[in-house]
Amino acid sequence: MKTLTQASDNQLVRSFQDGNNQSLEILVGRYKDKIFSSILFLVKDKYLAEDLFQDAFIKIIDTIRNNRYTEEGKFLPWAMRIAHNLCVDHFRRVKRGPVVKTSDNDDFFEVFNFAEEAADKKIMQAQTHDRVRQMLESLPEEQREVIVLRHFADLSFKEISIMTDCSINTALGRMRYGLINMRKMLTEKQIAL
Repeated sequence: MKTLTQASDNQLVRSFQDGNNQSLEILVGRYKDKIFSSILFLVKDKYLAEDLFQDAFIKIIDTIRNNRYTEEGKFLPWAMRIAHNLCVDHFRRVKRGPVVKTSDNDDFFEVFNFAEEAADKKIMQAQTHDRVRQMLESLPEEQREVIVLRHFADLSFKEISIMTDCSINTALGRMRYGLINMRKMLTEKQIAL
């Protein structure tokens, strides 16, 4: 018999439904970084992202507990869709577009745990991440969203198209134009990564 850490997402969901809370801990541990990172990148506010992340997992837990989870084999895209929808709902509630913050205190990349490295390498890495973040923030929202979901959340274009309510070709096009725009920025501003 497999240990819980080796169990599939569906096995963990079933185990949690049977009353094993450790199954949920393992499931959350698998995907918390991807889900939190995508929320943070969309809302650009660490504290708001933490709130939305908690709301997303409360909704996920309630859905699983009430035996309404039906996404066989697709836990991550389902969870990402819930998180994305909560972000959209938040912006609808406050009736404004997402605010782009450039404060040094709102660093998207601090959610990643980098291994201990030499100070100069850390500084160069932080500068590179800051440049990439600034370039992403200057992209149109649709392009930025697809790039974040593809590269940071590791979603397929099919999953992205479902989550953003567009065709796969539209998602691919947004990705293509987003990358072209980022390359233009690199060239125009002579940025070295």
